[in-house]
Amino acid sequence: MPTLDDYKDFFAVLRKRTGIEALAPDDAGLVSVRVQDEYNVNFQFVGPSGKILCFVEVADLPKDAGREVYRELLAAGLFGLETAGGHFTLAAETETVVYDYLFDFEPAAADPEAFVGAVEKIVQLCDVWADRIRGVLAGGKAPAADAPDAGPSLRLNP
Repeated sequence: MPTLDDYKDFFAVLRKRTGIEALAPDDAGLVSVRVQDEYNVNFQFVGPSGKILCFVEVADLPKDAGREVYRELLAAGLFGLETAGGHFTLAAETETVVYDYLFDFEPAAADPEAFVGAVEKIVQLCDVWADRIRGVLAGGKAPAADAPDAGPSLRLNP
């Protein structure tokens, strides 16, 4: 089973390959990086399971958000619709929609480029869902989310 030290070593490799010094875990294994001046992409080491939790705050919902937006998020959660294997959660105190994805540590550490590519796709998926949520909140019908493609590269803010 990977250790916190293994995780920190993996992020040292990511820092070296990307040049992004913010990819530095704290003592508890938390990493937080600002992406596209819009998202905080967070990583947390989950030692007992050998996983890396990636979580991104996608949108803040107003207290009076209609049920349509919750219906979209519930369908995504129940049926895995347009989530790329991740899940949405809702922070009860803030009404913030959070996208969560679990990476298996060993495959991630074995291929850092693939890991960064997967994180890029997660950010693209968050863009799709942020637009979708804004559209629903504006009173429109939720557009079908397009699958993330090989669009723009991850733009991290150091």
